[in-house]
Amino acid sequence: MAKKQKFYVVWQGVEPGIYPSWEACQAQIKGYPGAKYKAFGSKTEAEAAFYGNYEDSIQRKNKARQAPSGGLSESVIRDSICVDAACSGNPGVMEYQGVETESRLQLFHKKFPLGTNNIGEFLAIVHALALFKKTGEDTPIYTDSRNAMKWVREKKCKTTLVRNAKTAELWQVIARAEQWLQSNTYSNKILKWDTENWGEIPADFGRK
Repeated sequence: MAKKQKFYVVWQGVEPGIYPSWEACQAQIKGYPGAKYKAFGSKTEAEAAFYGNYEDSIQRKNKARQAPSGGLSESVIRDSICVDAACSGNPGVMEYQGVETESRLQLFHKKFPLGTNNIGEFLAIVHALALFKKTGEDTPIYTDSRNAMKWVREKKCKTTLVRNAKTAELWQVIARAEQWLQSNTYSNKILKWDTENWGEIPADFGRK
């Protein structure tokens, strides 16, 4: 069996970036004082880590090692990511995230002072699509929201959320997401997570 390729993130080195081999990474860190670098198992994970920061990436990596990866149904595509949203009140403080399905490693996370669960589910899918567009991967995306899947297909966030100072930033993000859908194509499958048979989606915030 061929060895799975690793990707190396260099945060501090001769030229910070993402490198496809240890030899290329080593050329950037050898003899460099205080070099900061880390290996990741996928380009998506490396991309998310590079645009974050070193300390957060190390913490997430350690948590992923400790998190249980078993218990997934045989029907679940392991090489995929899951997205989900949570909202304290509806509307209320809203956040969404994307995680690797098997490892539960967090790839992205956003939080807003006022929003709805449906908006978060919609934005999480678009965030994942945009991330994979950058990395050139056709990784499947799981969501437990049929409503969000419909909004993505229609390229429109059909929310009635109030527009005010507290939601101004979120409305800007919604507009960018809609524009992205209208201007881009993608090959990633957006799949419905079967909560009834598989349990809670791995990206669930655990607040039910």
